[in-house]
Amino acid sequence: MCLNLLFRFQAANGLPCRGKVLNLDNMNPNVRRVEYAVRGAIVQRALQIDKELKEGVKKPFTEVIKANIGDAHAMGQKPITFLRQVLALCAYPDLLDDNKFPDDSKQRARRILEACGGHSIGAYSSSQGIECIRQDVARYIEKRDDGISSDPDNIYLATGASDAIVTMLKLLVCGKGRDRTGVMISIPQYPLYSAALADLAAVQINYYLDEDKCWSLDIAELKRAVTAARQHCNPRVICIINPGNPTGQVQSRQCIEDVIRFAKEEHLFLMADEVYQDNVYAEGCKFHSFKRVLFEMGPEYSTTVEMASFHSTSKCYMGECGFRGGYMEVINMDPEVKAQLTKLVSVRLCPPVPGQALLDLVVNPPQPDEPSYDKFMKERTAVLAALAEKAGLTEQIFNTVPGITCNPVQGAMYTFPRITLPQKAIDKAEGQVPDMFYCMKLLEEEGICLVPGSGFGQREGTFHFRMTILPPTEKLKFVLQKISDFHIRFTQEFS
Repeated sequence: MCLNLLFRFQAANGLPCRGKVLNLDNMNPNVRRVEYAVRGAIVQRALQIDKELKEGVKKPFTEVIKANIGDAHAMGQKPITFLRQVLALCAYPDLLDDNKFPDDSKQRARRILEACGGHSIGAYSSSQGIECIRQDVARYIEKRDDGISSDPDNIYLATGASDAIVTMLKLLVCGKGRDRTGVMISIPQYPLYSAALADLAAVQINYYLDEDKCWSLDIAELKRAVTAARQHCNPRVICIINPGNPTGQVQSRQCIEDVIRFAKEEHLFLMADEVYQDNVYAEGCKFHSFKRVLFEMGPEYSTTVEMASFHSTSKCYMGECGFRGGYMEVINMDPEVKAQLTKLVSVRLCPPVPGQALLDLVVNPPQPDEPSYDKFMKERTAVLAALAEKAGLTEQIFNTVPGITCNPVQGAMYTFPRITLPQKAIDKAEGQVPDMFYCMKLLEEEGICLVPGSGFGQREGTFHFRMTILPPTEKLKFVLQKISDFHIRFTQEFS
């Protein structure tokens, strides 16, 4: 209002009438196209309701349960003692004289501090990451992959896996018109990918996971997607999330071999998002790293397929999302392009050094002959066992509810059940995507925040939601029961 009066005054007095230098019409149009459902409109409403509750507004519930995001510590998971002990020592080195800390935690802290400028984690590191930590990451990969060599010079530490994924996409996207880079992503997908592609003005190529086969990946579907895409763009990249987010599937070794063959045949760069590699729960399922399978397939593939794989400190048993630690390993990258990658990461100076320190502890945990080992293993095992129990519980309870179909949560931290919505509810949505209408009504009536499946992508005519399995077991049972009761009530209301 005040601005309008100012403009009228300026016009009446012959003064130039200027609006904002930056407005919606002249801002970067790619940014306007970015959508990130995990922190989208429904989450903003959840924050408003939180504020209303604190101000004394009466609701049918006393708290908002944010089951929309894989934030383990926010959901009540306790930090792993060893990780926090070493980080405390690194942050406040005077504690190195305190006998409350075990000797192995002090040794780790001293080693990390000695690698930091001025012996402080407050100093910048090299842009690629602290060298001794990259060496530890390489050793971790070699051990995980049964001795397959890993070069520390191919390791890039990052501000979580997300930062590394976006950095790699920046390198890959180029061209105009039909030559514009196309990137194959799974549907359902993690919205980081669609958001990054929108920001980079890349072409998103959807390939659909098979819900009827526990969200498996079908090579015929990949071929369909890439063939159709070649009519309007230049497919150059395929992204795989294993274990899956939001769908919780774990890819078989045969599937991974098929994807690698497909990438070679179609001349695609392979991006393997493996941040949930410790989160495998279902009997008969096992995590296979793309790198290990690639090298075990022999030189025809291991010397030609270009790949980047990603890992993070935010998931698995650690759940240390806020420290923003992660890494990327690049394989078969052109040396001249690799020099450009190193230049690109140097623009951001370095990843957060506390996150680098945390990553070092994840890839180099206590050993059996060290004093912290027993407690570390007990805590790690307990976290993963609890997640496995909750994965089974979620599938079991949802599948008792008419109109909800839930695939086994084989891995990761989420379930992505299919919901049947009455036609009256679909009509009532009035411009809203029906599963957004459903999730928003659930939030308003029960105080439970989920993400509608439309935010991740889904086949036309199907509806889903994503929910994390991270809440403590008793709270998870409460949430599952509330959602079940709501779904029955919702179905009756709109039938």
